[in-house]
Amino acid sequence: MARRTKRLEKGVERLKQEIEIHFKKIEEDISKGDFERGRYHTKEISKSLIDALKNKLKILGVEDSDIKKYEERLSIVKNKNN
Repeated sequence: MARRTKRLEKGVERLKQEIEIHFKKIEEDISKGDFERGRYHTKEISKSLIDALKNKLKILGVEDSDIKKYEERLSIVKNKNN
């Protein structure tokens, strides 16, 4: 079980890094005016990465405030994108 926990914890950290990478890409796309690509990255974060992060944290039995922060940032970016 310890091995699985360690793997899940590494997975959580990697997902957080991926989310940050996608947020940077969204900001770059918005600044360039490429809104279609920005929408792709917002969907990737909301439908894939945040859900995977929630699932891993649920398995670990850990509460993380970063999910709310990511969701708030995502809503702000979506408003910029529209």
